[in-house]
Amino acid sequence: MPESKRLVDLVQSRIDEYLMSREPIVTLISSDLTPLIDYSRQFLSGGKRFRAQFCYWGARSVLPQDSGPESGQPTAIQPSVSADDEAAASAAPAPAAGGLAAVVSAASALEIFHAAALVHDDIIDNSDTRRGAPSAHKLFESLHEREGWAGDSASYGRASAILLGDLLLGWSDELLDEGLDELADRASARRARLEFNFMRTEVTAGQYLDILEERAWLAQPEAELLDRALRVIVYKSAKYSVQAPLVIGAALAGASATQLNSLRAFGLPLGMAYQLRDDLLGVFGDAAVTGKPSGDDLTEGKRTVLIALARERLSDADRASLDAQLGNPTLNTAQIRALQQLISASGAVDRVEALIEAQVAEALAALETAPISAGARQKLLDLTDRVTRRAF
Repeated sequence: MPESKRLVDLVQSRIDEYLMSREPIVTLISSDLTPLIDYSRQFLSGGKRFRAQFCYWGARSVLPQDSGPESGQPTAIQPSVSADDEAAASAAPAPAAGGLAAVVSAASALEIFHAAALVHDDIIDNSDTRRGAPSAHKLFESLHEREGWAGDSASYGRASAILLGDLLLGWSDELLDEGLDELADRASARRARLEFNFMRTEVTAGQYLDILEERAWLAQPEAELLDRALRVIVYKSAKYSVQAPLVIGAALAGASATQLNSLRAFGLPLGMAYQLRDDLLGVFGDAAVTGKPSGDDLTEGKRTVLIALARERLSDADRASLDAQLGNPTLNTAQIRALQQLISASGAVDRVEALIEAQVAEALAALETAPISAGARQKLLDLTDRVTRRAF
């Protein structure tokens, strides 16, 4: 079984085990709380697990020498991990003790944190779907309607989903702490905790900057809009999606300051490329592939780098048309298609593709000189290709 597949299985197993441990705590309060568990399971099943993979390979990258199935040697997470740990990882029934368990728990905590962020993000963006299924607030809204309860179902859905997101945030913290408790090296545990805390602050700040740009762009100097859109990418996505998971994993494995800085230098531009690709998918993506309606970012009014670049090249009339329609949730298929064509004709898509290539080149240059294991370097190269070349 490929190592990445084993990791995904371990993470899913750890998440399932954790939710199972929390179910009696919640349902003993009241059986009415069962939807919190059911919807948590729904939002924590499947997915690409990119953050978990970056966390794992961040840990693997700081080993003093290569190991793993590629070299014919036992896989290790850090020097203190035993052969028994690797045997358990290969079998994938549950995390083993020691370093592997710490990394799997941290990777799982990142996935739970991500689920919480998505629940809240969908509320903020009034997005009704997630991965091709109803968003959390729509699930609670449907529950309200199905049961015939009093009051407004949409308000109930939003309020309930906010609480679900809060619950998942707390659980991500608890699960991380369980993993950190597995580490004998307390300095590494403290460093990983600090990095996780820093990530939480940055992504929350980035989310605020995102909603700010959707509303304050008209009051900002035209020349600053691109830089402001890039700032949103850095803090809302790039650091949290790639850089932070890498650094958290490396910190768990006892990385040096030089190794951490090298992974930061690799992770930030790669995270930028990842989100730039996501921005293209948000406008032009196939709903069957992305799990979101085509043109979703247009109806939500996202002031992305793509939009900033398009506005630079549009005529005054076309720019005014774009600005007037962006953020209109009632846009029909024809209107969305017309906006897509307008953006494409501006050359903005090609410019974003060029930005992606430049960011990937910067990431690869940092990776080439990073003081990390050769085996992990190759895996990070593979991940670079996967996160930046997602299909429309």
